[in-house]
Amino acid sequence: MDERRTAIVTGALGGIGRAVAEALTAANYVVVLVDINTEEGTTLAARLNGHFVAADLAQRRDCRRVVDETIDRFGRVDVLVNNAGFQHISPIESFPEDKWDLMLAVMLTAPFLLTKYVWPHLQAQHWGRVINIASIHGQVASPYKAAYISAKHGLIGLTRTTALEGGNHGITVNAICPAYVRTPLVESQIAAQAESRHISADTVIEDVMLAPAAIKRLIEPAEVAALVTYLCSDAASAITGAALNIDLGWTAR
Repeated sequence: MDERRTAIVTGALGGIGRAVAEALTAANYVVVLVDINTEEGTTLAARLNGHFVAADLAQRRDCRRVVDETIDRFGRVDVLVNNAGFQHISPIESFPEDKWDLMLAVMLTAPFLLTKYVWPHLQAQHWGRVINIASIHGQVASPYKAAYISAKHGLIGLTRTTALEGGNHGITVNAICPAYVRTPLVESQIAAQAESRHISADTVIEDVMLAPAAIKRLIEPAEVAALVTYLCSDAASAITGAALNIDLGWTAR
């Protein structure tokens, strides 16, 4: 059985998740990639010498299965990166109720369940890392993103609570709060806004998306992954309960 530390990464086929999976593999972790696209996930897992689990994280049984399959295959779990999520933009009066339910299930309930299910294993080995990919929108708000912002605020609360519970067991729990990251989802939002506003993509980035930021560029997924890798290291053992901003100076005002 492989004696390397094992990391579960959800939303592993997206921009941030893929970068995290690649970075942790490079740091000598065995990575369990979790997403919904079996063909793409299996291909990426093979390239990284990891393991893919197809799961719908809105379903409690799938959250349990992710952890059970990891333990059955590798005999351990050391790191959980809760990254899976998506956005829906709509005014509150027309925000679809089913979309609200789905977003909170994937982005808040699933991290709670996955943390709950890995917790006994982390406690038993007296070492563990839980890293929640939140957002700058876990600390500030913008209009038309009710479910996303509610989930991300809740995720920071979950981070702080579990950090307090894990401290005596060698478990650290932290959240990372990036501003806009160059992912396929964000790129599509840029294109849509450029078309609807009749402005260039660069203008959307600088004057619309990043108006509050000091640095007018998108964050690269590898920059988020680098912080994840550091938080997984023994060098970060004194950092817990933190909501760490990668926000281009967004909250410096």
